[in-house]
Amino acid sequence: MRLAELSARSGVSTATIKYYLREGLLHPGRRITATQAEYDEEHLRRLRLVRALIQVGRIPVASAREVLAALQDEDLDRNQRLGTAVWALPHGPAPDEDDPATEAGRRTADALLDRLGWSYGPASDTPTAPAFGMLVTAITTLSRLGYPCSARDLEPYGRAMERLAGTDLDLVERYGAPEEQVEAAVALTVLYEPVLLSLRRLAQAQESRRRFGGK
Repeated sequence: MRLAELSARSGVSTATIKYYLREGLLHPGRRITATQAEYDEEHLRRLRLVRALIQVGRIPVASAREVLAALQDEDLDRNQRLGTAVWALPHGPAPDEDDPATEAGRRTADALLDRLGWSYGPASDTPTAPAFGMLVTAITTLSRLGYPCSARDLEPYGRAMERLAGTDLDLVERYGAPEEQVEAAVALTVLYEPVLLSLRRLAQAQESRRRFGGK
């Protein structure tokens, strides 16, 4: 297909496609004239992945390039490839290391992961996930405001997330190709978060009505 058709089928403008080509995020097409190239289904799949990373996931170009490199690295397993993509997503505020309460928040977060049997915290032998920093920041804020946030308080939330993670990965595995799975992991992580927030609030309203009555 020509550039115009690639743009139409992908939903990405020709100017953006040319930018991705210049940045090395999309490999060149087959040259047919001095000024024209031809593209195929592989270009379309890669373009959809790049769009998911940059336009949906808001991942910087440099980070997107790292994700694409990881995808092509045959030494990495599927878990590592998916993890590279999701870890590249923007995360919430990192812990304030100048705040004396941060260390207590980190201990609580580490204790929570220990109760859950999860890795990715400072006490583990795996790299610390960006989401762990978000958790530390959240716990520190809860503690400062006097709300329940012990490892025991938060464990039920973690157990619920375990079940949800299984559902997430079931959706990802509906896609066969590695690139499609990475695209789905990024897109579903980002696009399902508003769904989760809205369902949580609706569930709270339903439970409140069940407990406290109401018309």
